[in-house]
Amino acid sequence: MEPDWEDQARTIIRVELVRARVNYKELAWRFEQMGIQETAANLSNKVARGRFSFAFFLQCMTAIGVTVVDINGAVSGAMLMKVPEGDNEGEV
Repeated sequence: MEPDWEDQARTIIRVELVRARVNYKELAWRFEQMGIQETAANLSNKVARGRFSFAFFLQCMTAIGVTVVDINGAVSGAMLMKVPEGDNEGEV
């Protein structure tokens, strides 16, 4: 069975947001500090789709403050953390 790559990408970002206690509004502010204009709603939508560039993934990790990503740990850890969907732009 082939992994759902989009689901895994989405899950990794959500797990790291939860770990760092950063919501999409805060993430948008951090992007702004990096010179990148994104709204909280736009960030939430991009992550929810799971279809984004690796550059966007790196921007997210940098904004969150993540320097090392354990791909297997993040995906399997999400099952334990039960990462929320984050429909609201203020939530993760």
